[in-house]
Amino acid sequence: MKKTSTRLADGRELIYYDLRDDSVRAATDRRPLDRTVTTSEIRRDPLLGDSVAIASHRQGRTYHPPADECPLCPSEGDRLSEIPDSSYDVVVFENRFPSLAGDSGRCEVVCFTSDHNASFADLTEEQAGLVLEAWTDRTSELSHLPSVEQVFCFENRGAEIGVTLGHPHGQIYAYPFTTPRTALMLRSAATHKEMTGGENLFDAVLERELAGERVVLEGEHWVAFVPYAAHWPYEVHLYPKRRVPDLLGLDEGARTEFPKVYLELLRRFDRIFGESESPTPYIAAWHQAPFGALEEFDGVVREDFALHLELFTIRRTSGKLKFLAGSESGMNVFINDVPPERAAERLREVASS
Repeated sequence: MKKTSTRLADGRELIYYDLRDDSVRAATDRRPLDRTVTTSEIRRDPLLGDSVAIASHRQGRTYHPPADECPLCPSEGDRLSEIPDSSYDVVVFENRFPSLAGDSGRCEVVCFTSDHNASFADLTEEQAGLVLEAWTDRTSELSHLPSVEQVFCFENRGAEIGVTLGHPHGQIYAYPFTTPRTALMLRSAATHKEMTGGENLFDAVLERELAGERVVLEGEHWVAFVPYAAHWPYEVHLYPKRRVPDLLGLDEGARTEFPKVYLELLRRFDRIFGESESPTPYIAAWHQAPFGALEEFDGVVREDFALHLELFTIRRTSGKLKFLAGSESGMNVFINDVPPERAAERLREVASS
């Protein structure tokens, strides 16, 4: 992998990740852009104890542009985009309309490929491996920023999810706090560790799932399963078999095998509801341990957390979406219409090979 860092016309950082070591990235951003101005502010809810990002400047962000005006495609002739070069393998750049900025963290965009009509599932294993390297590198770099406590790499795919740009891409949020979902996991891990005399909760969950009926696919280094208490109709958790707290901890074997396993999983997702409703809208979310102190979690250390990816779709059946209505949105109590065992069975049925 070759990494080349440059600056866009408004001062934002852009990084090329190339498969070839001889790639040259000398193109400059020719757009007449003013410096980016953001209004991000973190407000803490005194009743729930969580945080909300107030980012009014995002109201003006790019919204469903036509394909020939896509800001994530390479620049070509007089059509100038966020990527100054005429081609790329993988690109990461600071979001022009970030939810988090400055002392409130940082937001980045990850373009998986220059092919506007592709998806992550269309990548080769080599390309997917490069994306993994980019996620890992950005996790490392962002973790050293003084305002950052947790790094979250994710992909939203599909208009049903709320995606406003059709080009295959994901995002990275660098939060100035430990997110509520991660905090819940850490508290559960702390309680389990105390009650069992030191057993790791993530290890216990993985051992149970490996012995059960909800495994979707398994390799030497990774296993994908539908969790026992899945919140979403079709939800899969992908774990490395050797527990590590973040992407930086993956060994060479896990890195090498990941593209094959993950691409297979994505391709199965696209087959759940049949060809007429492919591609399937989904969210793919990497869960990594926070980089800040964990004193509030009663004896849990970073190494107790287990890196994993959670992949789920909001489609519950053909032509129908799962909406977060009263119980989910009002009380955060999910109701799942698809038994996890049936979801796992379906995902085994639709093997892409």
